[in-house]
Amino acid sequence: MRSIRRQLLSVVLGTFVLAAALLGFSAPASAHDAAESSSPAQGATVATTPEQVSVTFSKNPLGIGAQFSVKDSTGAEWADGAVEIVDNVASQRLKAGAPAGQYTVAWRVVSSDSHPIEGTFGFTATAAGASPSDASPSSTAPAGVPTMGTAQPGTTVTPVPVPDASEPFPWSLVIFAAVAVGLLVAIGILAKRRLTSDSDDEDDDDAEQP
Repeated sequence: MRSIRRQLLSVVLGTFVLAAALLGFSAPASAHDAAESSSPAQGATVATTPEQVSVTFSKNPLGIGAQFSVKDSTGAEWADGAVEIVDNVASQRLKAGAPAGQYTVAWRVVSSDSHPIEGTFGFTATAAGASPSDASPSSTAPAGVPTMGTAQPGTTVTPVPVPDASEPFPWSLVIFAAVAVGLLVAIGILAKRRLTSDSDDEDDDDAEQP
């Protein structure tokens, strides 16, 4: 009887260890990609307004749905053209002649697991960027309704609705937990049957003795 109980205890402990290991391995897989750094860095002060800003991610983001907004302290939009993604770096060009001052960059990309991620960072430019004498940021702005990446300086940009970027429900954890519970229930049923069978055999042996 003691050997049977020890075997059952070993099986139960092994099941718990296996379930904990599976849950531990599944947790990192559910995490989204993350932004590792930006250029300019958060809170940095640069000599002149850069020609472009960029964000480096932990994995390669998808080449769809990427958006950058680069605004100065007055709220003027200086992002110019579409976002360029090369490997794990997403970059956004700025219009020529961006003034000195503080800038706020808001970015949004679709991570490699197809979920949108977003963030912001800021920097300060000590001097204005180079600008052709016969051109201004507004002269090269495309016609149409301003959106992130194409708005004219000085205009108010209507915020683009951002899809729900909340963490997806961790179904993998639920599945592993259900499997672990199922194993424990099955072990309990088998143990009960085994103990009942052994008890019946002992009763039969006692009854047969004179």
